[in-house]
Amino acid sequence: MATWNSRGLRGSTLEDLINRTNEKYRENHLALIQKVPTPITPIKIDKDSRHITLAYFEQKSTVDYIGAVQGIPVCFDAKECAADTFALANIHEHQVLFMRDFEEQGGIAFFLIYYTGRNLMYYLTYRKLAQFWERAGAGGRKSFRFEELDSGYFLPHKSGILVPYLDMLKEDLKDREESD
Repeated sequence: MATWNSRGLRGSTLEDLINRTNEKYRENHLALIQKVPTPITPIKIDKDSRHITLAYFEQKSTVDYIGAVQGIPVCFDAKECAADTFALANIHEHQVLFMRDFEEQGGIAFFLIYYTGRNLMYYLTYRKLAQFWERAGAGGRKSFRFEELDSGYFLPHKSGILVPYLDMLKEDLKDREESD
């Protein structure tokens, strides 16, 4: 498991790192991934600064990112986790259902999880998430432990790419071909 250069993460959010990575992938014609905006309805706007001070969400969001990688439809969500146990309560049922439907349409769905305490990033396939989700639904653990993760899906440290998830997408595609 490769660790991340902690200097590179200081002062940045996971979302910022992914956005910068997506821009790099777009510039290199590798992928076109966009952040999905969460629709809001403003309630109060500060007249002086013209900033929204109160709003509500119009609908539940599905995933954080959606797009295409070399012709393959892709969607994913980004999560941070401070502990070695990831609570499934951090993932909403409507997200799981959207990802299931997305994969049924031939797309690839996954989560990028940043384990802040370990300074590691992980690519969680939808297939693996579905196993954890089904286990919880059957009365089992409502979380998954770091030790339960496939060590082959930790993101490598890669010069010039902050969140090199395309490397893990390639592994995901390879694993899908082998299981078919």
